[in-house]
Amino acid sequence: MSSKEIDEYLAKLPEPARSTLVTLRQMILSFVPEAEQGLAYRMPAFRVNGKNIAGFAAFKEHLSYVPYSGSVFAELPNDTAGYEISDGGGMLRFPPGTPLPAMLVKKLVAVRMRQAFPSKP
Repeated sequence: MSSKEIDEYLAKLPEPARSTLVTLRQMILSFVPEAEQGLAYRMPAFRVNGKNIAGFAAFKEHLSYVPYSGSVFAELPNDTAGYEISDGGGMLRFPPGTPLPAMLVKKLVAVRMRQAFPSKP
């Protein structure tokens, strides 16, 4: 995995998608600074001890946050209520130019970390 892969992915995006996802990338790294950066399924991903913890993707009409677990959003129904969740809970969609709130990203990452590493406090 390489952060250069994410740099290249972001460089190809138009504004405001690029700056919105740059902000999301910075948020994710602030909550899991030990994460390795790279691509998974051709989307930017953040991996801890070999497990994908968070990611994102840009599409024509929306951006998506990817938790790499279909049960993360179900644990935060009040926090994710205003967002469209894909079938199966694989992606949370949000508009380009509207970054996700930092507190929501923090909670999403925390839930996924707890799922991936249940024995850690």
